Amino acid sequence: MHNLCVAHRGFSSRAPENTMAAISLAMKQSYVQWVEVDVQLSKDGVPFLIHDYKLNRTTSGRGLVKDKTWAELRTLDAGSWKSKEYKGERLISLDEFLDTICGRLRANIEIKTQGDMYPGIEEKVISAVKRRQMQNDVVLTCFDPLILARVKEISRDIQTGLIIEGNPSDLLLRLQLLRCSFLSINYRYLTADLVTQVTNYGITIMAWTLDNIGAIKSIAAMHKGILICTNKPDIWYQAMF
Repeated sequence: MHNLCVAHRGFSSRAPENTMAAISLAMKQSYVQWVEVDVQLSKDGVPFLIHDYKLNRTTSGRGLVKDKTWAELRTLDAGSWKSKEYKGERLISLDEFLDTICGRLRANIEIKTQGDMYPGIEEKVISAVKRRQMQNDVVLTCFDPLILARVKEISRDIQTGLIIEGNPSDLLLRLQLLRCSFLSINYRYLTADLVTQVTNYGITIMAWTLDNIGAIKSIAAMHKGILICTNKPDIWYQAMF
């Protein structure tokens, strides 16, 4: 199989993103090989899955993620915003997520942070991955190069990837300096030259976020190794088969 499907925040077009419902639905599709999720820390230092820095959009809570303890976060409804069917769906910890996918899916875990918002988040995520010996199945990605550098300082055997929305002329150099094995890029910025440069250096490209058949086919035609990140794995399937 080429141009593997990465379920963006799980099967997020159908189920509430970054929840067990979305992860489980993605896992039920035999053609889904990867899942992409976002990790932040609770006030008391528990790594868990959520995208936004505020709780408002995807939960019944209000305010900043970092101001709530894990006990408080666990009480929130993270499903009703999507549909009545998912009322009562809960936020899940990174440990729960990894236990669920271990041996079944590979994961792109985005470390969602800015500056020193979450001191120690890198150590906590790496520890969770290593406890399950998932170093070969997980790549840690971030927009912030300093976070990626810190990950490599802590553990050389953890795979890392830069997330970028653009195509700066020194992109390959940045990836090399950061010792990244992965590039997560907005698909609109992919060019044939960039794909050749990056893949020739042995770096895996993940293009995001592709939700229509035409775009998926167009990106897949560039290189069979490009991972396709999508909210709609079923559309990926239609495009590829």
